[in-house]
Amino acid sequence: MSATDLVIDVAGVTKSFDGKIVVNAIDLAVRRGEIYGFLGPNGSGKTTFIRMLCGLLTPDAGSGTCLGYDVRTQQAEIKTHVGYMTQRFSYYEDLTIRENLDFIARVYAVPDRAAAVQRSLARLGLENRSHQLAGQLSGGWKQRLALAACLIHQPQLLLLDEPTAGVDPKARREFWDEIHQLAADGLTVLITTHYMDEAERCHRLAYLAYGKLLTRGTLAEVLTASGLTTWTVTGPGLRELAAALRGLDGIEQVVAFGNTLHVSGRDPARLEAALAAHRDAAHEWTRVRSSLEDVFISLMGTAKDNFA
Repeated sequence: MSATDLVIDVAGVTKSFDGKIVVNAIDLAVRRGEIYGFLGPNGSGKTTFIRMLCGLLTPDAGSGTCLGYDVRTQQAEIKTHVGYMTQRFSYYEDLTIRENLDFIARVYAVPDRAAAVQRSLARLGLENRSHQLAGQLSGGWKQRLALAACLIHQPQLLLLDEPTAGVDPKARREFWDEIHQLAADGLTVLITTHYMDEAERCHRLAYLAYGKLLTRGTLAEVLTASGLTTWTVTGPGLRELAAALRGLDGIEQVVAFGNTLHVSGRDPARLEAALAAHRDAAHEWTRVRSSLEDVFISLMGTAKDNFA
């Protein structure tokens, strides 16, 4: 992979606030046309990292480029080529959809503004609602407006910070269909999310906890690198069984999923030894592939709280 294939290429990026390191020496490379999922718990530093990439914050340390521009010295240039969708809806609720898009097009000095606005309305299915006030929109329609606004200046990179929070499943699926179409057209997307099903739709993943990057790679690579072994168990008295299993040597997680328990550990032999005494004819045990949620909860247990 050549350097020209990389839209984001940074190393050692670090940021502190009030003496606390919130992003700790992160290296990240994102390819052109890739959907890169950036995951982690609240307060893990994801948003701070994104803001450094798009030129809103200056790193305290580290170096690298975003769209070929230096993340420390060419922030103004980066901003003109990036679309950034924040966690909170950040457009004018007392303006219509069309007026909001027209305003953003003015900010970016988009040529032939009226045509650009009309194209954005058509692409995101907003034409029939173009005269509706933004403040009257549901979460899903606000999301469409925000995405349309991010795309109106035809950015090369889209940074999406938990864009589907509070949006219904149908709207989330439609949103992701649009993101995959944009990526197929050559747009690069870095997206933060707490939804594991969304993470699995990304080409590659990175997991951040307490400011540190704990793992990265394709879904298969992340699952394999975790070294986690997981069993499911069904049968009667699962609540009592879970209480008996928790804390045993070799057992890292015992989590209820409906009428099933997921029991996980990093050492298969120790895990099997812990489970042996609890296997009986009343319960059915099945070894399964660890889920992304299993892996990330496990990673959280290995991370050190940077504010502790």
